[in-house]
Amino acid sequence: MTYLLPPLNALRAFEAAARHLSFKLAAQELHVTAGAVAQQVKGLEARLGLRLFERLHRQLILTPAGQGYLAPLCRAFRTIADATQALHPAGAVVNLGLPADFDLRRIERLSAGTPGLQLRLSQPAGLHELAEGKIDALIARGVDHHPGYRCCPLADGEMLLSAEGIADCPEIVALRAITPRRSPRSPAAKVRPPSRRSSSSRPARLRPARAAE
Repeated sequence: MTYLLPPLNALRAFEAAARHLSFKLAAQELHVTAGAVAQQVKGLEARLGLRLFERLHRQLILTPAGQGYLAPLCRAFRTIADATQALHPAGAVVNLGLPADFDLRRIERLSAGTPGLQLRLSQPAGLHELAEGKIDALIARGVDHHPGYRCCPLADGEMLLSAEGIADCPEIVALRAITPRRSPRSPAAKVRPPSRRSSSSRPARLRPARAAE
């Protein structure tokens, strides 16, 4: 059976832009430019013959048609993702980037107990590889926030980064589950300064010695 469908790239661009309500964040997720996302959405609107977004100053708003189109489109992408995952009975493959000095034995110990997840490691790798889509997730140091990416704190001052659009996928969720998290710091105990009226803080008064009778 032949399906009359819009181009897949245009559908992905619309779905990402509709979730984020931002061409910029959608572009970061899809590893393209914001202009490319805007053009894909514009072409999709022309093909459908209706507007999917209201474009306001620095703001996107879904039209009623866009709202009605988004939900079934998300379900369709989820169906495709589930069907793709079913082709890998040994477990899904996640491309994970690591710093150059990362100890690979740490990953081997973690993934050994999770047979449903296969890791394809790329080392060294950084934000450049993540932005280009060469890896699905990245363990990095010295990064607390990066626009368009979910940053999950790990042990030893490291962060696990993944694009917001895939951060809740089962494979990325499983990766976060096996990666050691940073233990929450207990709030530091507040030390009260000694009161000025405290006897321990006042210098002792020296009484003159009484003359011997």
